[in-house]
This record gives sequence, C-alpha cells and structure tokens, in this order.
Amino acid sequence: MSDPIGRPTAAVMSPLAGPQWRPLLRRGAVNAVMCIAVGLAVYAAQRQHLGVSIAYSLCIGVPCWLFIDVSRILVARRLHAADPGSTPARYGWPGWRWMAVCVVGGVALAYPLGVQLARALTGHPVQPSSGSLPAYVSLLGLSLAVAVGASYFFYSANRVSSADAEAQAARRLATEHQLRLLQAQLEPHMLFNTLANLRALIALDPPAAQAMLDRLIAFLRASLSASRTEWHSLAAEFARLDDYLQLMQVRMGPRLQAHFELPADLAAEPVPPLLLQPLVENAIQHGLEPAVDGGRLEVSAARDDGGLKLVVRDTGVGLQSAPAGRHHTGFGLEQVRQRLAAVYGGRASLRLAAAGPGPGTVAEIHLPHTVRDGTADRPDR
Repeated sequence: MSDPIGRPTAAVMSPLAGPQWRPLLRRGAVNAVMCIAVGLAVYAAQRQHLGVSIAYSLCIGVPCWLFIDVSRILVARRLHAADPGSTPARYGWPGWRWMAVCVVGGVALAYPLGVQLARALTGHPVQPSSGSLPAYVSLLGLSLAVAVGASYFFYSANRVSSADAEAQAARRLATEHQLRLLQAQLEPHMLFNTLANLRALIALDPPAAQAMLDRLIAFLRASLSASRTEWHSLAAEFARLDDYLQLMQVRMGPRLQAHFELPADLAAEPVPPLLLQPLVENAIQHGLEPAVDGGRLEVSAARDDGGLKLVVRDTGVGLQSAPAGRHHTGFGLEQVRQRLAAVYGGRASLRLAAAGPGPGTVAEIHLPHTVRDGTADRPDR
C-alpha cells in the first residue's frame, strides 16, 4: 500500500523487517559513550590510570552490549515468527523475562572476554588490586548493573520511537482515506456535469451529441485508471485536461479556445490527479458558457519561489457576473481546497480573482517544493 502523499506506507513497517545494521550501529555508538562515561566515573573514584579505566570499560561494555542486543533481536524475531500479533516482539522487544536471560547470558559470556582483551591491550590487571576476586566480582556487578540500565534505556527509547511511528502511520492512513473520499466525490460530480451537457445537446444537435458521447467514452476509458492513482505527473494531468476540453469542444465548438503552457522541466512534477479539472470545469460553466462569444481558456504551470504555480485563466463573464459567492464556494473549488489541505497542510493555497484589466477570472494554485522518493512522488514535508 502507498501513503497519501505518494509513497509506500499506510501500514507500519516492523523494525524487525529488513537490515538491522543502521539502528544497531546507532545503539553501539550510544553504548560506547556510556562506556566512556563509566570509565571516567571509575577513574574519578579511584584516581588510577584514566586510559586503563576507559579501556576496561569499553572492552567489557561493548561486547556485553553486542551479545545482549544481537540475542535480543534473534529472540524477538523467533517470538514474532511464532506469534505475528505480538506487538512487543514485533518491535524487537522479547519481554522482560527473555530480556533478563539475554542480559545475564550476554554479561556472563562477554565479561571474561572483555577483561582478557583489556588486560592484553593495557598490560594492567583488573583494578583496583592485581587480579583480586573482590575486584573481579565488583567489576562484574558494575557491568551487570550498567547492562540492565542500558537495556532499560534502549527499551524506553524504542517504545517512544515505535509509538511515534504508529502515530505517524495512523495520520498518513487517515489522510489517505480522506483523499480517497474527496476523489470519489469529485469524479461523479465531473461525470454529472458532462452528462447534463450531453442531455441538453441531444435535443439541440443529435449528431453533435453522438460525437460528444463518443468523446465521453474515450475520455472515461483514458481517465478512470489514471484517477485511481494517488499521484501522477503534471504532464498526465495536462493530458487529462486536454481530453476533457476535447469533450467540451464538441458542445461549444469555436466558442471554446484552449491553450496549454507546460515547461518541459515541469512535466514530471508530481501532483494529485484531478487537481486542475474542477477549476477548468468552473471556468467553462461559470465563465465561458454564459458569454455569448465564449472565450479563451489558458492553463499554465511555472516555478514560483522554489514551489509550483498552476494557473487556470479564462476570458469569460468574470466574477462580477456570477451569483454572489458562487465562484468562491462551489463544490469543485471546495474539493480542491480540501485536497490541498489534506495533502500539503497549510503550505498550499488556492486563490480566485478577477483576471483584469479585461473580463475573466484567474484561479491560482501554489504548491510547495516536491521531491522524488524512489519510484514514488511525494511532497517535501
């Protein structure tokens, strides 16, 4: 499944899926910092050999963490495979009982290896006294205490990040459902307007109505599959507009003159489907059709302060001739505003104004900068 703003998401991806190297290295870096802090604390307490204290802390702490973390992941994977519905195991946490086994087992295995490694590197035995059993036991206890503390720290951080990931996924899913609902409302609205035009044309000019019906079938065949996607290129959006205007030209004839301006470097820019069509419908229905001689419809795209400006301009009767507020509160315009808010938040806008100085209306959509993510297009949020 893909998220509303173009991209694989909707379901929360389990941290157990895919490679674990990157988060493992991040935890390793945090663990190394903890080990250095423990080494400094031991040196401050004993005032003997700063380098030796830090070396022992790193040589013991890093293997302990590695044994514990790797065993935790392996156990969590096995538990998740046995019970996929287990949320803690899904996020790499096997539960405190298994975690206690991982901690004790990891320390028991890694501690003697770390001591031998530190002794080989520094040439110094376990501090504070030469290899005494109390010193060995006290350092073992310290290692165990630090391992428990680190495990709890990573467990708490993982719960916070997991909760945040689930919250973000829920928000994306809600936005996706909202967009699908808006699009599902918009498509019948466009079809209803087209059929209403066709019905009027049947009585006035049956051959033209037949031609319009043929165009409608071709338009629906080309558009329905495209309208089911959540993102498509600006070139595809302009192609659908051209199909629609070809359909309207059967009804209006030479009274409708259309012009497109799409720079080549913007053709691949991602936009939601059917974003401009409601504005084009609005311009024809309220601007050009009421005009005796029809007029010109221009659709253009351009860069605007790093973002994208989409303009639908007509030379029709203008806002002053429309029923009060109709241009600002029509169904299509409201749908465009809601879709912009759902996809881009407050970073996109729709402005409707008199074209000036002559008659007509201009509708401008301002979109933020977009980036390409793999095979999907997404707004740069």
